Amino acid sequence: MKVLVVDDDAINRLILKKIFERENDTVQTANDGEEALEILTNEPDFNVIITDIMMPKMDGLQLLAEIKLNDTINRIPIIGFTAGDIEYFKRTSIISFDRLLPKPMDFHELYGIAKAFGMGSSAIN
Repeated sequence: MKVLVVDDDAINRLILKKIFERENDTVQTANDGEEALEILTNEPDFNVIITDIMMPKMDGLQLLAEIKLNDTINRIPIIGFTAGDIEYFKRTSIISFDRLLPKPMDFHELYGIAKAFGMGSSAIN
């Protein structure tokens, strides 16, 4: 599975990268939405994108909108996570993440969710 992890927190990026690589997955990381879009322009073949919402330059909501407008990459499942109010994001966002998780997060639970999305499971809550 090929995963793109987007987070301005270097520790979160490192932890997620190590968890996925331990399972022989390929991981690319980006510091923010702008960097993620650059990566996706050159490599649109990711199985899943995991992104923080609150980031400098381009946040996760802006990244989500840009991805959904791009026919080349708009089918990639996107998992968002935030320390903010999840219900607020769900109510106010015109477009939605495939899954939205609270921080602090259980990294291994996030891995299981990402793996299910990345393998094309439609039975995810």
